[in-house]
Order: sequence, then C-alpha cells, then structure tokens
Amino acid sequence: MTLHFDAPEFAARQSRATQAVQAAGLDAVLLFAPESHLWLTGYDTFGFAMFQTMVLTATGEIHLLTRMPDLRQARHTSTLSDDHIHIWPEFEGCDPAQDLSRLLADLNVSGTIGYESDTAGLTDFNGQRLRATLPGLQDHSNLIRALRRVKSPAEVVMHRTAAALSDDALDAALAITHAGAFEGDILAAMQGAVFKGGGDYAGNEFIIGSGAGALLCRYFSGRRHLEAQDQLTLEWSGAYARYHAAMMRTVLTGTPSNTHIRMHAAAAEALEACEDAIKPGAPMGDVYAAHARVFDAHGFSHAQLQACGYGMGAVYNPIWVDFPMFYEGNPLLMQRNQVFFLHMILMDSDVGAAMTLGHSVLVTDTGCERLSRHPLDLLVR
Repeated sequence: MTLHFDAPEFAARQSRATQAVQAAGLDAVLLFAPESHLWLTGYDTFGFAMFQTMVLTATGEIHLLTRMPDLRQARHTSTLSDDHIHIWPEFEGCDPAQDLSRLLADLNVSGTIGYESDTAGLTDFNGQRLRATLPGLQDHSNLIRALRRVKSPAEVVMHRTAAALSDDALDAALAITHAGAFEGDILAAMQGAVFKGGGDYAGNEFIIGSGAGALLCRYFSGRRHLEAQDQLTLEWSGAYARYHAAMMRTVLTGTPSNTHIRMHAAAAEALEACEDAIKPGAPMGDVYAAHARVFDAHGFSHAQLQACGYGMGAVYNPIWVDFPMFYEGNPLLMQRNQVFFLHMILMDSDVGAAMTLGHSVLVTDTGCERLSRHPLDLLVR
C-alpha cells in the first residue's frame, strides 16, 4: 500500500465527508471525480477515463466500483479493503450503470442519491446511462470539492514540496535558455527536474512557446530554437503526491524592448496588488479587481485576460486547475490554508509581445505567503 497521509488524516476527511452527505439529506453520493477518490481514500489512478465511481453512504461506508485493471491499483494506493472494491464485468453489451444499481441495492441505499457530474471522470455517454438507470439523482458536484479547498497541515506540506519542485524546474530551464536553445531541451530539463525531485506528471502538459508562440497560454505541438532576440513563455507546475503549485514566467533573449520592460513592470505590480488583496473572508473578485486596476492604469487593458488565477490542489488530467477562479465579481470568500495560483498574463497581439509572471501562494491568517523562492525580476538570457 502506498499512502501519502496517515490513518488519522484519512479518518478526519472521511468523517467530514460523511457529515456533508448527511447535511445534504442524502442517503449516498456517487463520486466520479478522481480528486474526490484520492482525497477520501488515497486511490490514485487514471482509470477514471472509464466508468468508475466511489459510493459514500450516509453511514460512512465507502465502496469502489471499477474495472479489473484497477483492482490492484486500489489495493496498492487506497485505504479500501478488498470487500469494498467491486469489479464490473466487461463483455459485449455490458452496462456498468446496472452493476452500480445492484451494488446500491446490496448496500441498502434507497433514499436520495447525489452524484458528481462536473468532472472529467463522468463522460456524457456514461452520464446518460447513469441517469437512465438511476432516475432522480441530485447533482452534488461541489460536496467534496468544497471540503478539499481548505488544506490540512499535511496537505500544505505537499504543496510546499510541489512549489520547491516548480522552482527547481525554473532553475533547470534558466540554466540552458539562451539564443539558439531548443525548446525541447528546455522542456526536458524542466520535467526532468520534477522527476528527479520525486515528483509526478502534472495535471496538464507544461506550456512552452517562443516567438509568436509566446502569446499562447496553452500547450501546442511543435518545437523551435530561440532566436537572438526572442521571448519564451513558460507555464508549469511541480506535482508531488498529485498536489500542485503552478508558476509562470516569460524569459527574454537579447536586449529587452521598452514594451517588454513596461509589461514586466505592470505584471510585477499587478501580482503584488493581487497578493495584497488575498485575505481570509475577502471575496475572490477582489483579487481580479486588483489585477485589472493595475493593468488598466498601465494602459494594458487590451492585453489582459478575463481571469488572473485559480485554486491549486491534488488534481488530475486534463488540467491542473482546481476551481474556483479569480474573475470579475466572484463572490466566493477566501479561507485560510487555501492555495492559489496567481498569473499575470499580458498578450499584446498588436505588437507581438508577451509578458507573464506568476506563482502559487498560501492563504495565511492575515494575507498570503509566496510559495516560490524566486524573485519577480525580469528574466533575460
């Protein structure tokens, strides 16, 4: 068994989750999000790409319904005993939703049932089969997600480790970034630093782009060599026990243009303004407002995005975003021991210039703490 937390940690999580099920008036909740499975029991797999669910009853029982390849995965990574791991049979015409219905009957679950629909762990195809078999399901996608937002002391340690791996990745990138450098070598150095530090694959691909590609904030296929005068956008995250601490920087080669210098100054000021806006009990919309106010004052309103960060946690593909996000008017109140990624992104297509600056922070009693050891200086190689 490979568990990253001790028995009392899991017992506390399972107790809180059971109380949440009871408070919601549910007889059980069907958990399809892999993040819920991991948080509740330590179960760690990409098997969520197929039909897979975890049943949490109002009495605190936890059962997993999955495919045969994940039987040993559950034994190895989770707190579940063999009698709580159930395999649905695969054959032409099989319907795992029917197997789930029979499992619920065996567990005497007959009242109101909730489920998670807002997750990559439940495709529309499987969701339709699920609702056809179990009509009357109530959507409770936020039940476990809300519990996961505030991190325990043990989880904070995981985020700090992930942040250290993110810093290591940046160090590795900077060591080989120069005019003529190959993007593939930079990417390999960054990912290798995470693996050498005992980390995991991140919840999405590391983002890298130079030249015109520096104005993109999504991964895309195709590598190039840096030119003597160039811009390189990097967005990445160390991951440890699936916990993330994302970061983002734009690195320049050659002599920085006045535009890049102005953009960097605005990004640094905006990042510090966002940090100042993070306080327990304050709405997330305050952080976006601080970001927009600075960029507007610097004349970059045309180049900014409509969000400036989001939650971090233990998450799976296809993205490492652990909602909610910092966007205009978000009323959700921030809480101590939440972890957020703040990204200041300027993409000016009119002049072909990009500038980004970002790191992860931990919400404290009075504000926030940076989880990166790197300063906010303009990076030029």
